[in-house]
Amino acid sequence: MEITRNASQPSVSGPADWFTGKTRIDPLFNAQAPARAAGASVTFEPGARTAWHTHPLGQTLIVISGLGRVQVEGKPIEEICPGDVVWFPPGVKHWHSASPNNAMTHIAIQEAFDGKVVEWLEHVTDEQYGI
Repeated sequence: MEITRNASQPSVSGPADWFTGKTRIDPLFNAQAPARAAGASVTFEPGARTAWHTHPLGQTLIVISGLGRVQVEGKPIEEICPGDVVWFPPGVKHWHSASPNNAMTHIAIQEAFDGKVVEWLEHVTDEQYGI
């Protein structure tokens, strides 16, 4: 058994290469072989969002506070709120964010494939985000 104590891992700001706006990433757990799953709590300030990206084995988001948005390429933007669980299938291009006027926090869980959990792509434009 391993217990990771609350606040034992430092928070980090979301890198500008991966995010637009102010975000904070709080690591929760990393995969311990043979497991592949890792998780983090991500907080987005109003208007903040990820870049477009994919995950080789998919991604699950569990919204814990606020109001957010998600979009799969070619589909309409969907609003998400606390208690919502979002699943993005493997290789599906998508983004997620806070709403323009509200912060949002979600738990993000994804699995590694050959050591890789995400492929970051281009930034989501203001027009794509809907402002």
